[in-house]
This record gives sequence, C-alpha cells and structure tokens, in this order.
Amino acid sequence: MSLVMNSETSGLDLVGKLLDPASRADPYPLYAGFRALGPVWIDEISALVVTGYHDCETLLRDPRLSAERRRHFDAAREADPYPPDAPSSVRQPWFLSMDPPDHTRLRRLVSRAFTARTIARLEPYAARLVDDLLDQACERDTFDVVSGLAYSLPVTVICHLLGVPAADERLFHGWSAQLTRQLDGFSGPGDDGKQWAGGMVELHRYVNELVADRRRSPRRDDLISELLAAEDGGDVLGHDELVSTIVLLLVAGHETTVNLIANGVLALLRHPGHLAALRADPGRAPAVVEEILRYDPPVQLTARVAREDLHVGNAKAPAGGLLILLLAAAHRDPEANRDPDRFDPGREQVRHLGFSAGAHFCLGAPLARLEGRVALAAFARRVREPRLVADPPPYREHINLRGVSELLVGHGARGR
Repeated sequence: MSLVMNSETSGLDLVGKLLDPASRADPYPLYAGFRALGPVWIDEISALVVTGYHDCETLLRDPRLSAERRRHFDAAREADPYPPDAPSSVRQPWFLSMDPPDHTRLRRLVSRAFTARTIARLEPYAARLVDDLLDQACERDTFDVVSGLAYSLPVTVICHLLGVPAADERLFHGWSAQLTRQLDGFSGPGDDGKQWAGGMVELHRYVNELVADRRRSPRRDDLISELLAAEDGGDVLGHDELVSTIVLLLVAGHETTVNLIANGVLALLRHPGHLAALRADPGRAPAVVEEILRYDPPVQLTARVAREDLHVGNAKAPAGGLLILLLAAAHRDPEANRDPDRFDPGREQVRHLGFSAGAHFCLGAPLARLEGRVALAAFARRVREPRLVADPPPYREHINLRGVSELLVGHGARGR
C-alpha cells in the first residue's frame, strides 16, 4: 500500500483511509502518516490521536486518563441494546474498562486465581493440543491456519482452564464473532450495539448457568472454582462481577491470541530465513513472539478519556475528550525501535505495548505468550515446505483487533 503525504493531508483524511476496509491488509503507511502529524486533535471525531511511543507509554500510565471508555461509547447510542429480560450481568462493565479503586479491587481478586504457576501447568496440554491440530491440518495438502490452529488452540485452552465442558466449545465461535465487535470498540459509525448484543446476552446466560452449576457442585481444578473461592481481606467477587469477568476471559482470552498466532505464521512465511532459523532452534520462539507483538500486533490501538484538560505535545484534549492511542504506530516509531518496518526477531531490543502498560497491563499476557511460542515453534517444526496460497490473505473488518479471516497454507510432506 502506498500513501502520498503532502501539506494538505489531514488527520481526518487518514482516519477515513483507516476506516476503509481496503486498508486492512497494510495500515502501516497510514500510521506513518499519523506519526508525521504528531499528536493531533481531530474535531470531526472529537478525539486526540497519539502515535509516538514515548507519548503512548506515558499516557497509559497517566492517572489523569480514565479507562472507562465504555461510558463514552455508550453515550453515543440512542438506547440500551439489551432486551429487558437480559441477565443483569450484561450491564456489569469488564474490569479492563474500570478505574481504581474498582479496577484495583477486581484485578487483585482475579489475579489470585490467574497465577504464573497455573499458566505454566498448561504448557504440556497446549503442546499436545498443537501437535494434534497439526496432525489433522497436515492430512490435507492445503489448510487454513486460522481455523486449523490459531483459533482452535486458544479457545480450547481457555475453556479447559475455566472448566467449560469440551462439548460446548463450538458455541463460542458464533458468540465470539459477534462479541469482537464490542471488544474491537472501533467499528465505525452506525454501531448501535445490535451487531453484538444478542451474542453478549446468550453468552452471559450460558455463563450464569455455569456459575450456578459450580456453586451447586464445587470443583477445585478449574478457574471458575478458583474465582468463586477468591477472597482478599474478606472481599469476594459479586455474582455479576464474577460472570462479567468469566465472559471477558472467554472472549479476550482467545480472540487476541488468534491474531497473534496467525500474524506470526504470516510474517514467518513472508520471511523464510526467520522461519528456517526457528525450525533449527525452537528456543527462538519467545523472541519471535515479542517481535510479532511489535511488528504486527493483535491489538492495534486503545482509547482513554481525559479526566481534565491536558496537552500532548502541541495538541490539547479537553476534559471528557477521547484519546486514541495508535499502539501499532507507536511500535514503528524509529525513536523506540531501530529500523522499525523490518521484521527482525533477532533485534537486540524490542519495545512494544502489545499488552498495554501500567495498571491495565494485560493479566493474560503469560498465557498469550505461552500459546504463541508453542504454536509458532510447532508450525516451524511440523509443516514442511510451507507456502502462502494467497498474499495478501483476506482480512476481517475489524480495525483494532485486526487479523486475517483465512490463511491458507500449502505444504510438502508432513513431519513430527
């Protein structure tokens, strides 16, 4: 994709191009255009767009900014999208969209059940699952990395971790397809909630039943049981808080990792030297994952709301104004990463905000990293003579949770 910048190019022009589905395959020239403008307030969307790495990292840690952006977007809708008989938990905000002290309290309770030891125990399970998935995929001359590996791995792992019955995993594909519209958060004008409200209600009803079942028959070997038992100084999760948190973990716990794995396979196939290096040395997998998080991140941007008037560079955001932090643009800021448009898992320093920063640093980062490195190392080892069937592949419509909808790969003889 080429982008001609001139003195007449405005932030609004770039926003329009970014909203265009034709830009999904390669939005990075647009991000370079935003970086050239510096922090810029765009009246037409009532938002301050920020692209520099230092600015984005600083703002993610700035207490003058609020993460309660759900209220900001909900205010733009004419009506509550949920039916009157929807579970009360659908209106409970996710804790990633909360500020202290509510965010601090909920995160502390959830983190007690989401420990490093819990995640480490999953590695043998994830490795066996990846091998089984690749066994099935490699039976065909051509297979789709998205449906055959990138989706199946994280959704199966998060369901296993939470204690969701294996027979019910298929239900999440349809729900997730709807709910990513809300999680994406930037679907463009006309989003009245109808695109995702039905899936949200169905998923909350399902999780309410799961929680009720676990209360009747407690278990000790799954995350739902751990969350039910989580306590801090006498404080526990309320019912709606518990259900909302489980829904968040089910959706966010796999959706972004789908893009991490698929984007990783795509980058490796486009850079066969790095694919060969990973095949020769699986120990390179963690570095590959970190470079993917920088180079082509699953989460492209995030937003905050200004609690008070504030300046970023020469631009100003008024109190109550929206700040859009283009994380994918910040990752390619040459002041943060040398030669930033080059895919290089061997670079000495990788600076990225793929898991955010500050109080809202992603609680699921260790799980995403584990799944990414296991999947990419196994792909490199198992899939012989891989080749892209279509380049660029087709992309989903999402702006923020940007990822391919299909990644067809042909290959030679299968191997273990």
